[in-house]
Amino acid sequence: MQDPRIAAERILANVDRVIIGKSQETRLALVCLLARGHLLIEDVPGVGKTMLARALAKSTGCSFQRIQFTPDLLPSDVTGVSVFNQGTRDFEFRAGPIMAQVVLTDEINRATPKTQSALLEAMEERQVTVDGITHFVPDPFMVMATQNPIEYEGTFPLPEAQLDRFLMRVQLGYPSPTDEVLVLDAQQSSHPIESLAEVTSAGEVLELQAAVREIYVDPLVKQYIVTLVNATREHESVYLGASPRGSISLMRAAQAYAMLDGRDFVQPDDIKLLANATLGHRVIVSPGARVRNIDSAQVIEESIGRVPVPGVRARGGA
Repeated sequence: MQDPRIAAERILANVDRVIIGKSQETRLALVCLLARGHLLIEDVPGVGKTMLARALAKSTGCSFQRIQFTPDLLPSDVTGVSVFNQGTRDFEFRAGPIMAQVVLTDEINRATPKTQSALLEAMEERQVTVDGITHFVPDPFMVMATQNPIEYEGTFPLPEAQLDRFLMRVQLGYPSPTDEVLVLDAQQSSHPIESLAEVTSAGEVLELQAAVREIYVDPLVKQYIVTLVNATREHESVYLGASPRGSISLMRAAQAYAMLDGRDFVQPDDIKLLANATLGHRVIVSPGARVRNIDSAQVIEESIGRVPVPGVRARGGA
C-alpha cells in the first residue's frame, strides 16, 4: 500500500472540488470514516451536508444510500424486509438502504424513536436483525446523519444513548462571501458531483482503517485523554459528562488525524483540536448553566484549560 497520507490527501482534494471552503470539516468527515466511526452534522438546510456524504462516497468508491427520515418512516424501511418468494416457496431478504457502505440519514430527528433505534444495532454492532436472522452490513460502513438545529417543531430529539454512538458532531456553517462566489462559478453549468471521479477504492479505505489502528498513542497521552474526559464529568456546569466511549472515540479520532498529518504518533495538540467535535455532543449542560448561555463547547474549552498537558513540567513549563 502507498503512503496513507498521500491516499488520504487525494480523497480530500477530490471532495474539496464539491465542498468549497470547508477543508477542515471535510478532513473531520474523513477522520470519522478512517476511525470506523459515524458522523452527526448539525446545520441549517442548504449548506452542503448531503453533498459532503455523496462526495465522500464517490471519492472512496463506496456504495451510497440516502434515507429521508419522516414521522411515518418504519424501522423496516431502514433495515429491509423478508418477502415470500412464490417460486422458491421461501422467504427472501430484501435489503434496506442501511446495507450500503456510506449511508446518509437526512433529518434523523424527524423520525420516531422506534425508527431511530433501528439504526442503533447497525451503527454499533454493524449488523441488522430481521425476523430473527442477522445480516451484516458491508465494510467499510459509515452513517452520516443530519439534523436541523433551528426548527424543532415535529421532531424527536435523539436520546443520549444514540448520540453517544456518533464518533463526532460537526457544523458546516455558511461559506464566506468569496467561497460562495466560487460555489456559484462551480455550479453555473453543472454540479461538480456529476463529474466527480473515484480516486480510491473501498478496499484501500479498509487498508487505511487498519493503518489508523497502528498509530502509536503514548501512555501519557492516554492519561491526558482520560483526565480531560473526567474533567467534563466534574465540571460545575455539567449535568452529564462524556462517557468512556467518548475516551475511546477521542483516541481513535486522534489516531486518524495524526495519520492524515503524516505522523505515526498522536500528540496532545490532536486531542485539543478534536475534543469539541468528539466530546461536545456527549456532554449535557445543566439547566441552570443553559440559562447563563453556557454550552458544551464552552465546557470543553474550560476543561482543556484545567487539564495540564503531558510533559509541560518536563519542558520547564508551569
